[in-house]
Amino acid sequence: MTKNNTRISLLGCGLMGTPMARRLLAAGYPLTVWNRTRAKAQALSVDGAQVASTPAEAVADADIVITMLEHGGVVEEVLFKPDLPGAATALKPGALVVDMSSILPEQAQQHAARLAERGVHTLDAPVSGGTLGAEAGTLAIMAGGLEAAFERARPVLEVLGRPVHVGPAGSGQLTKLANQMIVGITLGAVAEALLMAERGGADPARVRQALRGGFAESRILEVHGLRMVEQDFAKRGSLAIQLKDLRNALHTAAGLGFDAPITRQLESLYAEAAQHGFAELDQSGIYRELQRRQQA
Repeated sequence: MTKNNTRISLLGCGLMGTPMARRLLAAGYPLTVWNRTRAKAQALSVDGAQVASTPAEAVADADIVITMLEHGGVVEEVLFKPDLPGAATALKPGALVVDMSSILPEQAQQHAARLAERGVHTLDAPVSGGTLGAEAGTLAIMAGGLEAAFERARPVLEVLGRPVHVGPAGSGQLTKLANQMIVGITLGAVAEALLMAERGGADPARVRQALRGGFAESRILEVHGLRMVEQDFAKRGSLAIQLKDLRNALHTAAGLGFDAPITRQLESLYAEAAQHGFAELDQSGIYRELQRRQQA
């Protein structure tokens, strides 16, 4: 029995898309899914999802289309590439595309303009909270676009987390970049602090415990600090994606004529971590790069 008659399509069944899809299905929404690697989409069929062979097939009857893809280039390809065939060819007028991928603000604005020419509404609505937030339905959702489009999408987004409308097209992505600046910088600070404490003879696990609840408290210290203490760098998010987001932040800052020296320094640190083989670790793996420097 469905929650209502809103037909949803989800394009991208990766680390984030899969738990998001399961939450939508559990809430009673009829859902069609597509993924380039079909097996990832097929795994959702046991939960009740319909599996499509192409993006165009997936969105043909959809009222709301959610994209959760790797980066802006992939979003553009999945939406517009003629030989895929891209989803835009099959979207019905009045459909709403909610891009929950993390892409450049300028790309979000360009996609919104191209889809508006087809009579399709859009939101750029990237998220924060990682796979844990996706599974629990507690994602922070930052939405850019028209207020009316946001209100239309709100019931669906509330299944996935806490949506906030932050401004016109591109504003959601701009907010996500601000989020990733804070996350990336804080990850580096927590890793460096724990390593220095350990070098001085303190127990890093107890240092983390002592800091909890004070002014240094943060979700990063709570979740990623524990991963650092336990040396658990299995990929939930990834260091490579964190690096991509920091580079996107610097690109956007340059376009705004804004100097971001702290972000620039952390981008350099993450770039070196990737060069040293840590790209596919969890983003808390920045600890490994700082640890490597101490051992060099």
